Amino acid sequence: MKTTKKTAFALLLLAASGTLWAHGDVVPQAVNTQGLEPLGEEWLEENPYRDNPRAIEIGASAYNQNCAACHGLEAKSGGIAPDLRLLEVGAMGDEWFKERVINGAVRDGRVYMPKMADYLSQEALWAVRSYLESVAIEE
Repeated sequence: MKTTKKTAFALLLLAASGTLWAHGDVVPQAVNTQGLEPLGEEWLEENPYRDNPRAIEIGASAYNQNCAACHGLEAKSGGIAPDLRLLEVGAMGDEWFKERVINGAVRDGRVYMPKMADYLSQEALWAVRSYLESVAIEE
């Protein structure tokens, strides 16, 4: 391999690794939850918007604005973050979802997912959960 090809290859690898290091560096976008029942400050244990068409619509938009960069369009992961179509549907999945959006994901001091509840309302996040259930697939 000539030096210029080696240099180009090294730059390509560096650029790709920079993308991986940036994972979790998300700037949350505001979500308009008009049309959803207000939920208050105290987090509910289960998704109150399950199968709600308006929540699914809002959740799809919120997901695309705030989650798709890492989790993939239509919740189809490109391999960097979990494929959210595989989340368990129902209360058990709600428990995991709630824990993750409130606490985020940090490993070895690196943020893999921000604490989304610090930026988005409970209404917006349960709407995202409703959307995810609408695209869920069984393994």
